[in-house]
Amino acid sequence: MNAGRTEMAIECCLLAGRIMIESGAETYRVEDTMLRMARSQNMMDAQSYVTPTGIIFSLGKTQPTRITSISTRITDLHRIVLVNNVSRKLTSQMITLEQAYDELKKIEKTNYFLPILIQVLAASLASSSFLLLFKGMVTDIPAAFIAGGLGLYIVTIIHNMTRVKFFSEFLAAVTVGIVASVAIHFGLGTEIDKIIIGSVMPLVPGLLITNAVRDLMAGHFTAGMAKGAEAFLTAFAIGSGIALVLSF
Repeated sequence: MNAGRTEMAIECCLLAGRIMIESGAETYRVEDTMLRMARSQNMMDAQSYVTPTGIIFSLGKTQPTRITSISTRITDLHRIVLVNNVSRKLTSQMITLEQAYDELKKIEKTNYFLPILIQVLAASLASSSFLLLFKGMVTDIPAAFIAGGLGLYIVTIIHNMTRVKFFSEFLAAVTVGIVASVAIHFGLGTEIDKIIIGSVMPLVPGLLITNAVRDLMAGHFTAGMAKGAEAFLTAFAIGSGIALVLSF
């Protein structure tokens, strides 16, 4: 393989890994995908080391080691599926390396998220459903509906403005607590605990906790502990916001 094609293969593998880890994929899945793509190009000595904040990739002693940093992390399972499909097609020789790279660049540039209003509506419906799941009263559904949707809206807007995840989640939890307290004060709700629990569920880092456990079980202790710490900070931010409101 000539130098130009080798560079293309490295860029393709790193791009696939970066998209996956930024979209919330498990560490072992990212490493496996990168290695499969590299070996499909006859790079049998390829090695990858993935953490939530960076990727180290090497083709062996004769090639320089490449590093890419991960600055943002979201939950976008659709992107993970698309990258996996590109990887499968490349390893099956259904597409060329150049075609795989072009598809990955398209995936990177495309925004697959639904409009913010649909996300807020989904969060509101989920909050109402969780309220009933936790045996809340039907009369508390409107309060949970508003609190859950407003909480997701606040966390999205504030995070886009500040890029500080802890701060945005804290303010979202405060908003949920205020809405629930106001609803109880004006007689629009009955059980404030059920309203709050149902409303904060869209903010809970369920995928992050799951990935942390999966990585720990797969032996990726650094990544597992890092994701576990991130999940703990999110839970702490939510708890602190609710505690602040209820303390008054």
